[in-house]
Amino acid sequence: MWLWGKRKEKEQTEENVQVENTDQAIGTDQAPEEDAAEVKNEAEPDTVINTGSEPATEGNTVSSPSAEDDTVPETAIPDDTGSLPAEDKSEKESVWNRLKKGLTKTRKNIVYGIDTIFGAYDDLTEDFFDDLEEQLIMADLGVHTAEEVLDELRDMVKDERIRSTDDCRAALSRLIASRMSVDEHAYDFESGPAVVLVTGVNGVGKTTFCGKLAAKLHDEGKKVILAAADTFRAAATEQLIIWGERADCEVISGQEGSDPASVIFDALHAAKARHADLLICDTAGRLNNKKNLMNELNKIDRVITRELPEYRRENLIVLDATTGQNALSQAKDFSEVSDLTGIVLTKMDGTSKGGIAVAIASELNVPVKYIGVGETKEDLLRFNPADFSSAIFDGGDDGDD
Repeated sequence: MWLWGKRKEKEQTEENVQVENTDQAIGTDQAPEEDAAEVKNEAEPDTVINTGSEPATEGNTVSSPSAEDDTVPETAIPDDTGSLPAEDKSEKESVWNRLKKGLTKTRKNIVYGIDTIFGAYDDLTEDFFDDLEEQLIMADLGVHTAEEVLDELRDMVKDERIRSTDDCRAALSRLIASRMSVDEHAYDFESGPAVVLVTGVNGVGKTTFCGKLAAKLHDEGKKVILAAADTFRAAATEQLIIWGERADCEVISGQEGSDPASVIFDALHAAKARHADLLICDTAGRLNNKKNLMNELNKIDRVITRELPEYRRENLIVLDATTGQNALSQAKDFSEVSDLTGIVLTKMDGTSKGGIAVAIASELNVPVKYIGVGETKEDLLRFNPADFSSAIFDGGDDGDD
């Protein structure tokens, strides 16, 4: 077949794709291993600094937003937290337009190949299905997911007596959307009270996601507190404090290298004292091995469960969509040490590998909940499978938000 060579090359590449090596996916920063029996004492403060209604472990700080603070670097984060008047909607891009624009590279990558195949065949022959499967593999759906999708598509063609390639294309779009379904209660946690634990390796956009989500929810009238629990990277705390100032949210932070669980402990008590709707926790992405990563996340989980058992729990993993199949490997790693409830795909506007969203949702059975398609907070979108599939396969017509 005319794409056979590409298929073999893609399958070989996928066979060689492995979980990111320990230094990259898990990192090199040492986190102390803690005995479960010592968690309570180590997480609780020895000395309480009086900073108002928020307790703070010794060395940990509470950053409150100030309208008079002019020290925030303008280049650190785009000045995107302003909102347009409700009556000025004509100047605001719709969510649909943002989605289409952000998925341009993915659409071109997938649609070009699919258009070539659908245009080359008049009948839905076995050769047609084989070539279509090869194209889906090259679009980063992965061999396993692509095979499953094509098996289901063959069944749909038979059961629905589909004869034309146009109808087959529409069926493929529906099928892709169905494999990324999001439960109707997936975003209930946004109403609060809830603790959102954000995980992922360094460099994927964890801290930026925390800031954008806090800004969006604050704009919706929610009281949000941020916890800077990535204590192994000073820049993460600084970046989160900037986001907190821009989003008018308090930030609980600790000294570089301090126990992340102690920062979470203080943030939990601040959230309770302040009657916060949401506590969003940024966590470290670099620990020296999977065992230490598991220990640290388990420790944080126990502290949250003990201190705020009445709050909803949301465990999100942030993945860089530009890494393609490597993102799937990272998700599998973290799913082994954390009960993931949702996936965040960042940098979707900068990649042609958006098909990885289908593979991750299918193979892990964890829903994609947010995607990032640009620099501003408005470019952080709730994930809609039908819109995603439509934006990729046909671009659709502009519609209302």
